[in-house]
Amino acid sequence: MFILGISCYYHDSAAVLIKDGKLIAAAEEERFSRKKHDSGFPENAIRFVLECGKIKPADLDYVVFYEKPFLKFERILKTTLSNFPKSSSVFRESMITWLLDKLWIKEKIRKKLQIDDRKILFSEHHLSHAASSYYCSPFDEATIVTLDGVGEWATASIGIGKNNKIKILKEIYFPHSLGLLYSAFTAFLGFEINDGEYKVMGMAPYGKPRYVDKVKKLIKLYSDGSFELNMDYFEFHRSTKNTYNKKFIEIFGKPRNPETKFFTSTTPYPSYFGEKPSNYEEMCKENQYYADIASSIQSVLEEAIINLVNAAYRETGIEKLCVGGGVSLNSVANYKILQNTPFKQIYIQPAATDAGGALGAALYAYNQFSNNSKKFILEHAFWGKSYSNSEIRKFLDTNNISYRYEENDEKIIEIVVDALSKGKVVGWFQGRFEWGPRALGNRSILADARRQDMKDIVNTKIKFREPYRPFAPSVLIEKTEEYFDIKEPEKHYPTRFMLYVVDVKGNKQNIIPAVTHVDGSGRLQTVSKETNPRYYELIKKFEEATGVPVILNTSFNLKGEPIVNSPEDAFKTFSKSEMDMLVLENFILEKNHSDKL
Repeated sequence: MFILGISCYYHDSAAVLIKDGKLIAAAEEERFSRKKHDSGFPENAIRFVLECGKIKPADLDYVVFYEKPFLKFERILKTTLSNFPKSSSVFRESMITWLLDKLWIKEKIRKKLQIDDRKILFSEHHLSHAASSYYCSPFDEATIVTLDGVGEWATASIGIGKNNKIKILKEIYFPHSLGLLYSAFTAFLGFEINDGEYKVMGMAPYGKPRYVDKVKKLIKLYSDGSFELNMDYFEFHRSTKNTYNKKFIEIFGKPRNPETKFFTSTTPYPSYFGEKPSNYEEMCKENQYYADIASSIQSVLEEAIINLVNAAYRETGIEKLCVGGGVSLNSVANYKILQNTPFKQIYIQPAATDAGGALGAALYAYNQFSNNSKKFILEHAFWGKSYSNSEIRKFLDTNNISYRYEENDEKIIEIVVDALSKGKVVGWFQGRFEWGPRALGNRSILADARRQDMKDIVNTKIKFREPYRPFAPSVLIEKTEEYFDIKEPEKHYPTRFMLYVVDVKGNKQNIIPAVTHVDGSGRLQTVSKETNPRYYELIKKFEEATGVPVILNTSFNLKGEPIVNSPEDAFKTFSKSEMDMLVLENFILEKNHSDKL
């Protein structure tokens, strides 16, 4: 049985293909369109996953959309009418987009794929999130919690998974949403909603949670795990442009200007920022306030999540937890769950946002039709497109790009280890690209974690991003406990996907300073031989050369761009940046040997 899962029309559109309950391929549309967070119909991603399955649309048994458009339209219609006339702009724009396009997704799928509309099914949004986590987990039964901005009506849910069935027990409805609360502060702090939330998380350790009491004027937490927003402070339910209002500003002051550079007295002032301003001290103080706001909303978010998750445990009594929805990409909060609830094992699949809804919808449909026990475990994130050496060679030769071809994989790794040890920054491109927003060793930029200055070097040469944002450590799984404060890492799937932020051990922080955040933490990725043998071998050889089983890993992209997909994408990024070396499978390019494309 072939089932295609689709998500689109909000953000992070994606397509997945499963065969008899097992994943064949999964990809977000942005990797092909090169438009970050592409929300359009995922034509390219659909084409790719069908090619992986070696099938045509006519061979599909079902196509499943990740939510129910008419229920979502009902929520938009009721919300805008109840807030009229203040919501008139929302009503006008919503009617245009929904009546012309979004509401008719069934017809769009039928026309695009030329299939019988009886094959087209719809899942509910939070059910898709729940399924995307539970059906990918190694658990035969689990408590399920989902958290995001909003689906049709639900913004959070508690459920239970047993064998191959899921039951949603409780839900919280719009406009009360932890995702939208966090997004309001994301906008207030000068970042783009649905893109900058992780920047708020990275900014938070530079501040102190001095304004928790102020944040709690916006939200009430209840003993049953539920929460309620004070809508007097928000505008997202009646505005297309603003998430918060004047009353919000009366509490928190002037919003941060997105154009201003963020730095405090505890962050570096990188060279790409230019000359220090004459009012440097004044700006440090102003930015420190915003860092304290970030710390405060992060603290309240964690408290709310822990409150909800503890309530979920009381509801189910099952000690294994699956979490889904965009809020579960908050890797700081995820680890706090492990530390502050009865749950000892947590599963979160790497594309926990709406992209993952495509996977959940497909798996949910399959398991409703099947009486078999749950059979799939998502052990790794490498489900995207790969490129053969012949395809890479053709691209390089066609564009007259100089390269060195090395047949011996061990020799390639030796060359890369030597480059890293000498402080060079390396683009690493191999195998199928990752499912989700994290680069996990197949489309990564690598550097030496031992060098104090490597954060600035990578930012200055490639990323040109905010200096406070941390880089991730990739560590051999068997050496994780030596460097990070986590027990039995092999039991923790979130560490495979960079979904926990844990403390770097005190005696190791000065050994791997480039991946140790200001608060002594690291968003680690554990690497095993079973799931990524080549990347594992690279880190192993780096350990043999340096004594340290950790390297710096960041996503292979420039600021504002999606992670690279193809050799062409990788070479363009290599050319536009000051990266020193590029490895495309068995091809090695160095700056003094390569030409511009």
